[in-house]
Amino acid sequence: MKLIFVNRFYWPETPATGQLLTDLAEGLAARGHAVTVITARHRGEAQKEEVREGVLIRRVCGTPRTKPLAFALFQLAALRAVRRHADRDTVVIVMTDPPLLGITAAWAASSRNAFCIQWIQDIYPEIAVQLTRHRWLKVLTGPRNVFWRRADRCVTLGADMAAVVRGSGVSPDRVIIQSNWGPAGVEALPRESDSALRHEWGLSGKFVVAYSGNLGRVHDLEPLLELAEFLRGEPEFIFVFIGSGAGEEDLRQGVTARGLRNVLFLPPQPRGRLSASLAVADVHCVTLLPGCESLVFPSKLHGVAAVGRPMLFIGPEGCDVARTVAENDLGICTTRGNITVAARELRAVAGDPSRWERHATASRAFGRRHSAIAAIANWDGLLSALGEAKGGGRQILPASAATESST
Repeated sequence: MKLIFVNRFYWPETPATGQLLTDLAEGLAARGHAVTVITARHRGEAQKEEVREGVLIRRVCGTPRTKPLAFALFQLAALRAVRRHADRDTVVIVMTDPPLLGITAAWAASSRNAFCIQWIQDIYPEIAVQLTRHRWLKVLTGPRNVFWRRADRCVTLGADMAAVVRGSGVSPDRVIIQSNWGPAGVEALPRESDSALRHEWGLSGKFVVAYSGNLGRVHDLEPLLELAEFLRGEPEFIFVFIGSGAGEEDLRQGVTARGLRNVLFLPPQPRGRLSASLAVADVHCVTLLPGCESLVFPSKLHGVAAVGRPMLFIGPEGCDVARTVAENDLGICTTRGNITVAARELRAVAGDPSRWERHATASRAFGRRHSAIAAIANWDGLLSALGEAKGGGRQILPASAATESST
C-alpha cells in the first residue's frame, strides 16, 4: 500500500511524535508498504531527501525559531508536497504537529482523491483554549470538524479522546482507538541494573521519584513540587526531572522559591540511553492538568511501562489515564488536591518491596501488550481493512499494483 505520513518531526529528531512515527513508518515499511514521510528539516546537515530503513524521507522546509512561523511554513510546504506526491491509490496519514495540520494536509489529500487518516495525538484548538483562555480560537473548531468528518478514519489514543471526536459529528464506525507505545528498543530492566547511572547522577541509596519527558503546560507539574516540599524532611526521597519544555523555567523558579534541595534537573536523554535513564527511577510520575484529560493521553505512560516501573498518576479522577493505571495495577492514582495521599502511598511503596514488585510486574505486562510490535500489527490490520473498503467505486491498491498502474 502507498502510504504518506505527514508530521513536523521525524528521525533523527526526538520529540515524542517523531519517535512514534519513526517506529510506525519503519515497521510498516518492513511489512511491505511503500512508505513516505513528509517532515521538516531541523538540522542544516539533514538531507532534503533520503531513504532510511525502507522509508523515503522528504524534508520539505526549514524550521524558523519563531514557532508560529515554523508552523505556517510547514503547513504550506506539506500541503504542496501532499498535492504533488499523493494520488487516488495513496493513504495519507496526518498527525497533529503543527496542531491544525489535519485541516491543510487533509484538504490536500482530498484534492488528490487520496484516502486520509487523521492520527490525532492532541485535540486542538481545545487544548489551546484550555491553556491560554483565548476563546476566539474556538473559531477553528468548525473547519477542523469538517476534515475529521471527511476523513476515512480518525485514530485516537483513548476512549475520552474518541468521545470528543464522535461528538464532533464523526461516524462512530470511523473512529478507531489505538494507543501509543513505548519507544522501540526500550526494554524492561531489573531494578539493580541502574546502579551505574544512579552513581553518575548522585542518586545512590535514594528512592527516586522521576518525571521523564516533555515539561509541557498540559502536564500538571505544580503538584510534584508540593509533594517534594511535603517530603523534604525525609532524605531518602529525591525528585528528578529529566527533560525540557515550556514549563521548565516556571518549574525551576518554583524549586528556588520553595528552597527545595531534594529536586534534581537533568537534560533530555538520547534514545540509546532511554532504557537506562528510565530504569533509574523507583517510581515515575505521570500528570495531567484538569480540563485536558479528554484532549491528550501522555505517551510517557507507555515508556514507563516498557521499562517496567511503577507509576504515580496525579490528575482528574476517572479519566482514561487514571482508569488505565488503576485497572492494570500500575501504581498510585490521586488528584492534585490530595498530596498527603500521594505522599502516604509513596512511603508505602518505598517501604514494601513486595508491593513495588507487584506494580512493576503489572507495568511490564502492560508494556508487552502495548508494544511497538503490537501497535504496528494493529495499524497493518487497520490499513488492510481500509484497503478493502470501497468508496465511490475506488479501492486502494497494493503498492506493487499501484506502481504498475502508473507506469
